[in-house]
Amino acid sequence: MTKALTGGCQCGAVRYRLDEAPRDANICHCRMCQKAGGAPFMAFAAVSRDKFAVTRGTITAFVSSEIAERGFCAGCGTPLTYMGNDAGHISVTIGSLDDPNAVAPEIQLGVESEVRWLPAALALPTFSIEKWLAKKNRRDAGSHQHPDRE
Repeated sequence: MTKALTGGCQCGAVRYRLDEAPRDANICHCRMCQKAGGAPFMAFAAVSRDKFAVTRGTITAFVSSEIAERGFCAGCGTPLTYMGNDAGHISVTIGSLDDPNAVAPEIQLGVESEVRWLPAALALPTFSIEKWLAKKNRRDAGSHQHPDRE
């Protein structure tokens, strides 16, 4: 990895840096991930705990089970991390990376909870946000989201 990956929450209150290349990237369909992300699945990638640095703000933790805690921004609710109690690593949500295309999932977990409609949904016709906004006679969404950079 030539350049550290960075990421953060939607409002910008929490920012982080990964000082090694992420590994074990996955998509998790388990029911806890569905509820934590408010989505059909979540995507994660791991780094050693000592190679993960919060560069702004504080990550709030929720002990979601007896084996792990999930980190999020207390201000905007963005899911940021997953950390097993006995793991030497921390996983970050791939969607919270400034460049989510920098890490591709290698495996799917919790497939017994995959929502039945997901394969069909991913095969649906596609529509860009630009076209969707134009249909609503809007130029842009007027985003309040923090930019994907430091």
